Amino acid sequence: MIRIAIIGAAHPHVEYVLDELRRDERRDFTLVGVYDPDPVIAEQYARSHGVPAFADSEGLLAEEIDIAVIAGIYGARGDHVISALRAGAHVLADKPLCTSLDELDAIEIAAREEGRSVNLLLEKRGYPETIAALSVVRSGELGDIHGITSSGPHKINVDTRPEWFFDRCQYGGILADLAVHDLDAALMFVSLDAGAVRGVTAGSLENAADFELFGVASVSAPNLVITSEVSWLTPQASDIHGDYRLRIVGTRGTAEVFWARGRVDVTTSERQSRNLELPRGFRPAEQALDAFAVGDVPQVGTRESVSATRLALLAQRSADQQGALQVWQGAEKHENAHVQHHPRQERA
Repeated sequence: MIRIAIIGAAHPHVEYVLDELRRDERRDFTLVGVYDPDPVIAEQYARSHGVPAFADSEGLLAEEIDIAVIAGIYGARGDHVISALRAGAHVLADKPLCTSLDELDAIEIAAREEGRSVNLLLEKRGYPETIAALSVVRSGELGDIHGITSSGPHKINVDTRPEWFFDRCQYGGILADLAVHDLDAALMFVSLDAGAVRGVTAGSLENAADFELFGVASVSAPNLVITSEVSWLTPQASDIHGDYRLRIVGTRGTAEVFWARGRVDVTTSERQSRNLELPRGFRPAEQALDAFAVGDVPQVGTRESVSATRLALLAQRSADQQGALQVWQGAEKHENAHVQHHPRQERA
């Protein structure tokens, strides 16, 4: 039985994992308990799943936990991730993984030293549109890829957001938060582990001057430019939360991914524009728990999770420094192959 703990549940994306645990096919997993600094939140989730609410994370992590699900206040996530790794648990986290580069360095060190993996829930990887576009890119039909541009607008929904969300110390910044998904998606389509990173932001809320409304993160390398535009500016009257899209430009063709519209258009030098048939997608936590169930590392392992997070945090730091160039060098030293896959057996 694989033992799971919720360490922080302030963000509703915790339901990605809880939804999986309600399914009959997840009988190899058991939820041990829930911790959140807000006892009301902890009690709410604990009661609905028939498990105890813990007053502190240390007490819950002492319960021989195999997987710690991190979905709390952004500013607290770095410490929670490190504590879980040091307690011998793998980490399955909502993004952002943490809000500072120092925390990210400490997370990478802890994962390597403890032989545990850090796995972000980057659900765009499992969208049917992403899978279809990836197949086209890997086939070589688009030629050499030179540009990847994405747009990720969101509704702000001020009235339903908690106060901590508009506190820069707890939130971390728009690029540190929203750019992670699309930067990770871009790295699926190209092989890249070094480059120049820049970020810029514009606009702010009237009552929260540090809460940015629009931002752009860019990563450039020889013959490749990746650009991620994100915002909290989807009009409130829109029929969708955000018209998320991505364009992949190659020497022989272009693919346009419309995530919110359920469509991928491909046009090449040899073929007129066509609409791709979409395959089955995956629920946000489905692939990760499938991997854990057989003692494997999820598709988004430590290397992928750290890379996407580092790019977003570097872009945020650049924006905070008026667009100063940030250098991203080399792949992280942690290799997923070195992760120990069966923590409870190894402790015995």
